[in-house]
Amino acid sequence: MTDLIVVVGSAFWLGILTSVSPCPLATNIAAVSYVGKNVASPWKVFLSGLLYTLGRMIVYMGLGMILVESLLSAPGISLFLQTYMNKLLGPVLIIVGMVLLELIKIYAPGFGAGKRLERAVDVLGLGGAFLLGAVFALSFCPVSAALFFGSLIPIALASGSGLVVPSAYGVATGLPVLAFAVLLAAGVKQMNSIFNRVTRYEIWVRRVTGIIFILVGIYYCLIYIFRIYG
Repeated sequence: MTDLIVVVGSAFWLGILTSVSPCPLATNIAAVSYVGKNVASPWKVFLSGLLYTLGRMIVYMGLGMILVESLLSAPGISLFLQTYMNKLLGPVLIIVGMVLLELIKIYAPGFGAGKRLERAVDVLGLGGAFLLGAVFALSFCPVSAALFFGSLIPIALASGSGLVVPSAYGVATGLPVLAFAVLLAAGVKQMNSIFNRVTRYEIWVRRVTGIIFILVGIYYCLIYIFRIYG
């Protein structure tokens, strides 16, 4: 039970960190602002933010569950992971930690909304917010790609949970977005100031998380690869 709480808590933290990273956060705020720009009712602005958040959450949960369940259901891959997962997890965590510390630069191709998507959002109205959230969830930035594919998926595989772990991550990615939707609906005009403050704190949170990842990765390497026991 304690192990499950730790795993779910780790997935939740990765989701929060993903959502407040500069690239996803800027995209989220721009998307919610775009969807709510022609909505006079604060309640409808909040609803558009909620639907956008649900779109992101469902995509992250679905993608995570599909990847984890597919890998675990293949006998050969499942046996390989059971045998070598702990050995692989150490180097993976070290690499992800280095990415978070910006010691390694990676490029994760994404895609913008495009004119067709913008027209679809305009036509669907509030329903377009859900579509926009789902599409933007697939537009991975380097940090979000490293956290999702490099950390969340290995953690889910190691725990054997294709449902709970991705779900916790998906829910967490939506909470900061929903908070900004509430602020937007309330008519808060200091959005740039709030964004800059969150981004400033995110840098230090990401650095601390990166250091922890590297230390845990080194520990896993010492225990499972080099067989050095404390």
